[in-house]
Amino acid sequence: MSIDRRHFLLGSACLLPSLSLRAQEGDGFRVLEARPGAASFTPEASTRILGYDGATPGPVLRLRKGDELKIRLVNKLDSPTSIHWRGVRGPNAFDGVAPLVQKPVMPGESFDYRFTPPDSGAFLYHAHTGPQMAAQVTRGLRGLLIVEDEKPLDLDRDLVAVIDDWSLGEDGQIAGCKGDERSVHTGEHAARFGAVGAMTCVNGKAEIATHEIEPRARVRLRLANAASARIMALSLEGARPMVVAIDGQPCGAFEPVRSTLPAGPGARFDMIFDMPEAEGESVRLILRGGPLSPLPAEKDRTLIQFTAKGAPFHQRPPIEGTPANPLLPDAIRLEAARRMDLTIEAAPPAAGLDPAACAGESVFWRMGPPKPVRNGDPLFSVKRGTPVSLGFVNKSQVNHVMRLHGHAMRLLHGLDDGWEPYWRDSVIVPQGRTTRIAFVADNPGRWRIGSGVMEHAVGGLAAFFEVT
Repeated sequence: MSIDRRHFLLGSACLLPSLSLRAQEGDGFRVLEARPGAASFTPEASTRILGYDGATPGPVLRLRKGDELKIRLVNKLDSPTSIHWRGVRGPNAFDGVAPLVQKPVMPGESFDYRFTPPDSGAFLYHAHTGPQMAAQVTRGLRGLLIVEDEKPLDLDRDLVAVIDDWSLGEDGQIAGCKGDERSVHTGEHAARFGAVGAMTCVNGKAEIATHEIEPRARVRLRLANAASARIMALSLEGARPMVVAIDGQPCGAFEPVRSTLPAGPGARFDMIFDMPEAEGESVRLILRGGPLSPLPAEKDRTLIQFTAKGAPFHQRPPIEGTPANPLLPDAIRLEAARRMDLTIEAAPPAAGLDPAACAGESVFWRMGPPKPVRNGDPLFSVKRGTPVSLGFVNKSQVNHVMRLHGHAMRLLHGLDDGWEPYWRDSVIVPQGRTTRIAFVADNPGRWRIGSGVMEHAVGGLAAFFEVT
């Protein structure tokens, strides 16, 4: 069998180990172990991490649209866990939020996730059980799921970049980690920006990722912010990037302002660009310092460098967007929407609160309507098919990232008279500002709504709504 040049490039372009879900073994389930492992972030030390199959990020899970996802999670940790499929509009029973929709998977136990993702695109998967969720994700329990396009795009390279950050001590180990899987996070993390690390990695490697690609080659770069707390400003220099999908959902191709994308924890962007025409010219993906960075005086840093090398490819027509998802509505009837403002604010400090208290054991944030919601009650309950409009009112001095499970939402314009031409599963809510979103509640079940910053979520900034 002959392999042409383009298909060889596509097949050799993956930056992370892939676990194909098309091949069947035994009863058809792929086993994914959550267990301790080691990572080589620096030459000087082997860092103890938690990972899927002992690696971080975990393997890229790939399947075709229409194929069934069948994953058997085996818990080899010392604490309960589960898997949440970030951005997947699947059935509520397999959303992975424990104990809301499933029982926690206890140490030594397993749980089968079995459903057919309705949408193609790039999605994250990560731990999502109780107060230990933040520590497990920050220590490495995260990975990427790709549901392949029904009709492949005309590309020469198809690359994946899972970006995360780490805070390491002088011994090369995760700061604050003493062997206890819950010991990484403190009240200081939960009450401020979350656990933001100074070391940034691409696909588990701390050094700059470098690639040599033919001049004029067309490249798709799937970017995923897998950090637990860091809000990133990601810029592409040396080429004209066109965004064609956000948070797994396709959109009309557009060039981001100043070629820069603001990416909260868990955000994914598919961008396509053409390599420069001249050999030796380069394209760089840059993590910007500045206003979005919670670390003082953080400077710009290059994460990936693409260098043009080899015989040039043929010139292509302009980059076009991917077709709209026919399963999502063309319009949301805002005039008929259930409307609610959700206030985000710091919770009053408890008397005698130790600032080093573990996140999840103390409440640092609160969210809700004017009247308090009783424990175990939903923020709101709506009938299936109801349009919903929510305002996230940030009364704190911290930028927040708000997430919606099981649904895709539109970011509304400031005057509530329209929306941005793309779908999201999370939005950034700047300090002291209000961000409004709308969605159609078309997926039955009890769905998590809350912070995309893990430490904020376990520190009180989380609730759920119900679709009946």
